[in-house]
Amino acid sequence: MTKIIRFSAFESNCVGHQSPGLWRHPRDRSWQYKDLDYWTELAILLEGGFFDSIFVADIVGYNDVYRGGLADALRGGVQIPMNDPLQLVNPIAMATKHIGIGITASTNFEHPYTFARRLSTADHHTGSLYADWINVARTTPAGRTVEVPVARSAPGVAILDDWDSFGQTLTASGTATFDSAPIDPADIVEDGERFRYGTAFYQTVLLATLAGIGRSIADETAAAVASRTRTYSHGTGNRPSGDPQVLQVIGRLRGNAYAASAIVLQVARAIERAFQASGNAETEAKANAIAELEASQALTVVTNLVLEASTINSDALGASAIKKPTALDRHWRNARALSSHNPRIYKDRIVGDFAVNDTPPSFLWRIGVTS
Repeated sequence: MTKIIRFSAFESNCVGHQSPGLWRHPRDRSWQYKDLDYWTELAILLEGGFFDSIFVADIVGYNDVYRGGLADALRGGVQIPMNDPLQLVNPIAMATKHIGIGITASTNFEHPYTFARRLSTADHHTGSLYADWINVARTTPAGRTVEVPVARSAPGVAILDDWDSFGQTLTASGTATFDSAPIDPADIVEDGERFRYGTAFYQTVLLATLAGIGRSIADETAAAVASRTRTYSHGTGNRPSGDPQVLQVIGRLRGNAYAASAIVLQVARAIERAFQASGNAETEAKANAIAELEASQALTVVTNLVLEASTINSDALGASAIKKPTALDRHWRNARALSSHNPRIYKDRIVGDFAVNDTPPSFLWRIGVTS
């Protein structure tokens, strides 16, 4: 069996690691350890040399045994001063593609929960590359869910443009990482305290986008039929614009778009009522539940209407509909991506459980791996 040799660079976030005094050499750049460019360029160099990883060691104390004090360590820059290696992970990760990154860290000197929180990653924050603030939710050790807004421009916040869906390609979604990003404790709130109808509100944004796609399908297909001159010999008109069966398809597209828009407006009215009910606990709870239920009911219907429209529009144009320059397929791809963010298969069950068993809808749901 062939053995594989792994190469890993051994470094430390200080001026001198295992070779004290080497920083004096004219070709050594370790004195630039405070600059991120030094670390990203080093990582790129290592990756180009087929290194597998870079390990950045750390020590919590200092070398104060020699001659009974710190003087010699300070004079020679012997692993002092030492910076936190965790601050280098994001820049190195963003500058390279294949190199692994390791650091020294110990829960003997840091609380396990806060340490894990510093290493946390939230997947697919839709639109975060354009956002000024990112809303982050976490579950506390006591089991409570809290939310806090984090400034997109804050130190330690990195958004990767790694969304690779076949739809919604311009939403600037991607992986968000938070590395000791500063937050204001006053901004931390219990999930739902900010506004209980929040999930219904967020769903309505997706529903409104779907309805907009439906209108675009109807408008673009109607314009294409109006300008089209080629027709089929077994059709019922001299031009597609005069073919009753083609016009029937256009009518169906407009009907679907109209129904989708009307449903979304109805959900928006329910959210408005939830907003207006703020201050009266009983009325507010009922209005919030109705808003969530109406959003859930709307999701399955609006999705079906728009996905159907994005399919049958081809019936009005024949082979012309599948030409790349028309880009009509983008409507199906975008609608399919939107409806996949919040799977519709669960919504009918939630609504049915409320109708039969009076089970209130959940205002909080997440996606992830169960422990």
